[in-house]
Amino acid sequence: MYFSDKHKNIVYKNKSLLCIGLDIHEELMPINFDRIQYLKSLIEATSDLVCAYKPNIAFFEQYGSEGMSILKEIINYIPDDVPVILDAKRGDIGSTAQAYARAAFDYFKADSITLNPYFGIDSIDPFIEYKDKQSFILCRTTNNSSDELQAKNIDGNSKLFLEVAKLSKKWNVNKNIGLVVGAMHPKEAKEIRDICPEMIFLIPGIGTQGGNLSQIVSAISENNNQEQMIISTSRSVIFAGDKEETNIANYMIDVRSAAEQYKNKINNSFN
Repeated sequence: MYFSDKHKNIVYKNKSLLCIGLDIHEELMPINFDRIQYLKSLIEATSDLVCAYKPNIAFFEQYGSEGMSILKEIINYIPDDVPVILDAKRGDIGSTAQAYARAAFDYFKADSITLNPYFGIDSIDPFIEYKDKQSFILCRTTNNSSDELQAKNIDGNSKLFLEVAKLSKKWNVNKNIGLVVGAMHPKEAKEIRDICPEMIFLIPGIGTQGGNLSQIVSAISENNNQEQMIISTSRSVIFAGDKEETNIANYMIDVRSAAEQYKNKINNSFN
């Protein structure tokens, strides 16, 4: 099944545009929770509230081979109808990019991946050759120093992030490219949407980073088309419980409540 179809199906089934990031921040977790148990319990508590899960590979790589095994097990544990976005921000060329693509799609069995476009199409091609998979290209990100490159003027009448959008549209021959567009930049998101009206946007930054949900939804929703966005949050949901809690089932009650609140907030932002 193509990613776009899988995404559309789960959006309508769960009535949700919420993507939850699956990150292991041990300093934020209750100390007695096992990593695998914690992530599996989180999935069990929220899988009917989401349109995707987004494990960030760095939080698994930090534990070496054990972390890679956990990542594979967790991706396999996610219900088959819920898309998995591997947040890896890969950016390389040639055989290295091919190896990254095989790892993401053949080994980990992710449905999509985040990519850094700085190398140009050479770094994108090995991923978009998987026509049923989705590649989300970093376009306008939420980090504080993003302006250093992304907001640079190009030829006096454009900015680098807009050139990334234009190139992404050109590269999108297989209709399996999306863009990462941070919630902190609603005005610029509208400019990107005008260039790429049919692409799915992966939108981080509505939780801990403080992006304005109603503004970003208003900026990029074309004809109320909810199939063209995935709105992601991590820490504000997955660590919503009391750090002193010793019972994982009790902790997940708070996690589910936070996820439900975000789901409803997103849906209400269309009204």
